[in-house]
Order: sequence, then structure tokens, then C-alpha cells
Amino acid sequence: MTLYIVATPIGNLDDITLRAIDILKSVDLIAAEDTRHSGLLLQHLGIKAKLFALHDHNEQEKSNTLIEKLKSGLSIALISDAGTPLINDPGYHLVKACHENGIKVVPIPGACAAITALCASGLPSDKFIYEGFLPAKTKARQDYLTHLLDEPRTIIFYESTHRLLDTLNDMQTIWGADKPIILAKELTKTWETIVSFKVNELINWLNEDPARQKGEFVLIVQGHTKSEEDIDPKAIGTLKLLQKELPLKKAAAITAEIYGLKKNQLYQIGLNTEQ
Repeated sequence: MTLYIVATPIGNLDDITLRAIDILKSVDLIAAEDTRHSGLLLQHLGIKAKLFALHDHNEQEKSNTLIEKLKSGLSIALISDAGTPLINDPGYHLVKACHENGIKVVPIPGACAAITALCASGLPSDKFIYEGFLPAKTKARQDYLTHLLDEPRTIIFYESTHRLLDTLNDMQTIWGADKPIILAKELTKTWETIVSFKVNELINWLNEDPARQKGEFVLIVQGHTKSEEDIDPKAIGTLKLLQKELPLKKAAAITAEIYGLKKNQLYQIGLNTEQ
């Protein structure tokens, strides 16, 4: 009586784990977002298993059926079309129902496009937020981007081929043309591409070749960084006083702790002051 949440490849089929293969071979049933799509993966792996369709349109209804099967003693694996289930894919209602019914849930980790892109982005990865897909309509999308205007953490989005340029144009409108963005497309696939631009440069790069606008996209956006003008003058004053008695690194660390700021940013301000 166990539900396994099994991550599958996001492109390169060799990215499935040995444990995932063992689980998919051993379970009684595999709940898949698209049984035809997942059937090709299982065929590649030489796995013959009974598939059960569980997608956005039937999840709430079919979750009860799967709960009853689990209660009867069956083991079930949940997979999505690609990557880790529930990350912008179906499965939330089923997993929630399992917890409510005392059914064991076991995660089988593996590929995730958001984390794959983040680790190769060159942007801060110690603190980040995942926002999935932005709203489809311009007004709602711009309102949402405005809400994130002062977000200091690295921001991860997914975007489709058809809305990519609209989204980037709205980012330019709300966040400014100089906002640093990393675009990662077709991760782990033959035409994998990871590029780093300011948003206006990225728009130009995409328009230079329409083929660049096709694929599955992850956008990694640098969080808002306060300039020296944005920082409380009292903090800068404290930093300057401490610099007279302490090494800059220590002065920046103490000032950061007092005012809740980033010590690296204060260190850079201190360097500029010394020059």
C-alpha cells in the first residue's frame, strides 16, 4: 500500500535513475499524465506495466479510484510526461488524499527542469523561488511581475513557445531593459541551449532567428539587488564607522547583521568607499 512519486527524464532518456527503473518494474499500476507518451518511455526501458490515466482534467475524480486501489494493497507509481511529478504537473490531489488516508508516499527523486536550469544559470542558487507559468493574459501577467518587482531571490519561470516573447516584453516593461535573465531551452536534449542576456538583448537574440523561439523554456531571473542609494544611510554610516576599527569583511558582516542586509553588498560598498 504505497504511492511512489517517480521522476522521469526531461529529455535525455539516460537520465532516469536505477531506483526509478526498479520501482516502475515492481509496482502493480503506473498512473501517468499521458499514457501514450509514457508508454514510449516504458517501452524503451523494457517495462510492461498497466497504465492508468491521471491528468489535470480527471485528477480529482480519479484520485478516489486510486486511493481504493492503494487501500486494497496495490502499489502505484505516479509519473508525469517529464521530470518530477507535481512540479507544474498533476498529482497534488492524489498525494494529499494519500496523506489523509494514511497511505505511505515515497518520493523517487530525479530530473526537474527548474533545478537543472538553476544549477547552470550562474545566478545565486542559495535562495530562490519557483513561479511556474505566468498568467496568459497581458494585464494579469504584468500585475504579477509588478508583484515580484522587489523580490530579492532568484526567480524561476517556465514558459511556452507561443508566449515567450510576450512574457519577455512584459518583463522589460515592468522590470526594465537591463534585467539579467538566463534562458534555458530543450534541457538535456540534442538542441539544449543556455544563454545569458539582459532582457532587451534576449528579445533581440530571439528575434534574430525564429528557430530560437521554439522549444520548452525555463527562464531564470536575477532577483532585485538594492543599490547603494536604496540602502538606509544609517547602515552606510555604521559601516564607515566600523571600517575605522575593523577589517572591511568584519565591518560588513556586523553591519549586515544589524540592519538585515547582505554582507557581500555592504562589502562592495565598503570597497568603493576605500577607493
